Amino acid sequence: MTIPVYSGPFGTAQAERLLWRAGFGPRQGEDARLARRGLEGAVTSLAYPTQGDRLVGRHPVDGKGHRLSPTDRFGHDHLWWLDRMVRTSRPLVERMTLVWHDWFATSNGMVGSQRLMIRQNLLFRRIGLGSFPGLAMRVTSNPAMLVYLNGLNSSKEAPNENYARELMELFTLGAGNGYSERDVREQARALTGWTADYRNGVGFVRFRYRRERHDDAMKAVFGKAGPWNWKSAVRLCVEHPKHPGFFVRKLWDYFVPVPPDAGTQAGLERLYVSSGREIRPVVASILKHPLLYEGPRMAKPPVVYTAGMLRVLGDRISTEDWVWLNILSGQLLFYPPNVSGWNDSRWLDTSTFRARWHVAGRVLRKHALHPERSRKLDIPADPEKLVNRALEFWGNPPISDETRGVLTRFATKTMAAAVADEGRQRTFPPMALNGLRHLVAASPELQTA
Repeated sequence: MTIPVYSGPFGTAQAERLLWRAGFGPRQGEDARLARRGLEGAVTSLAYPTQGDRLVGRHPVDGKGHRLSPTDRFGHDHLWWLDRMVRTSRPLVERMTLVWHDWFATSNGMVGSQRLMIRQNLLFRRIGLGSFPGLAMRVTSNPAMLVYLNGLNSSKEAPNENYARELMELFTLGAGNGYSERDVREQARALTGWTADYRNGVGFVRFRYRRERHDDAMKAVFGKAGPWNWKSAVRLCVEHPKHPGFFVRKLWDYFVPVPPDAGTQAGLERLYVSSGREIRPVVASILKHPLLYEGPRMAKPPVVYTAGMLRVLGDRISTEDWVWLNILSGQLLFYPPNVSGWNDSRWLDTSTFRARWHVAGRVLRKHALHPERSRKLDIPADPEKLVNRALEFWGNPPISDETRGVLTRFATKTMAAAVADEGRQRTFPPMALNGLRHLVAASPELQTA
């Protein structure tokens, strides 16, 4: 069975959804330009970029106008990556970097080195659309991961099971899917041998593999006997018959909020295996699937929501407020809550929505219209026109009739108050427009994609 391909209209609404799912939303007019390419051309431009990443716009700074120090100041690593999301010209590459950060979740709370975390981040960005076996191999020997899941503490005298378990449970097979507790123990033996030196004031350095620390005796993994080592451990997992199904389901969930049908699942598994377990063709097929365009909306992760608003307005990173606001929204980059990554079902709840409201307010602060200084802007007093102006400000995102109705009622009530206050009739339109911009940013259509 072939993998279904979306065959409906591909206009700005579909292009906008694609840019949010496969990136961080459109810059002004980018959805219209992408729509002109058609579905095939749009997906190809995202999945197969022909040029290296070109960061568009001014360099990021902190609240005092100083350059960021992402390797040694708390929060500056978050700002450094948020800036790349805002300014990237290869949004899918950057979005896949975020996917792998969640898939192979590693927290600086345990690693204790922003330098090592950024090094891992660069790895995800460099090969995140290539070979999954290659990516899994590089993650297994990655310094940040070796620290995070106790690879440095695992020797033939005392194998540590942490990475062995997560390699199968979270990274390649799924919980209890085709492996046993004995396989965990045997994989732990296979993964022994890594070490590093610790330098005061710097942290771990000189990561290396030492054969004398490795258990080179025979092991039995998935019923196969051999003198397995760390490379064998990864290879056995990605060649396991249960791996393609797990890979497709987990990757799919990052782009579509409902499960694939059996035919789609089988087709994507065949594509994955026949391509040599390459990531890019599977992602491209998911991005062309009908459910991405006709299925339900997805809540935007906090950093995607933040980056998207800054991106559409062409704003730069110029404050450390994004660190604290994104923490309150539930997502601090380089600090996933645990090895399972972030819980996507928690992005919109009573504890995080208020912070999102403040994120929108912080984005809008520099664009706020002063009620006494906006006369030359010719701001209309008509409620419908005010709503249209607010939507134009955000690049005319598609909204439902219900959302438009709420915005129009707000504008109507506000302008009715202006009529009742003759002395302030000129100041009400800019204040109403400020409020409408904020309400659009907080609407269901901008919180989800």
